[in-house]
Amino acid sequence: MLRYTLMRLGIFVGCFLVVWGLVYSGIAPRGLGNSNGLWIALLALVISAPISFVALRKERDRASVQVAARVDRMKANIEANAGAEDLADDRARAQSQAS
Repeated sequence: MLRYTLMRLGIFVGCFLVVWGLVYSGIAPRGLGNSNGLWIALLALVISAPISFVALRKERDRASVQVAARVDRMKANIEANAGAEDLADDRARAQSQAS
């Protein structure tokens, strides 16, 4: 998961640098007033999103398998804990009825 995040961040930074160069060379339009940094970041985000979607498909699939496995383990632990609580509760009730 960390690898995917770092790769996605790298693509965004690369796009940010390219857009920054295009804006300051005059090829791409500048933002209004003091919003130039925000304009460059938004353009870089819009450009990097589809690139990441296509280029990182395999890495995203690997990350989703890891997340699904982690969720399955958590569900199994919750069910095991619930079963242990039910068993302890049943034993406590049986002891209180026997007394």
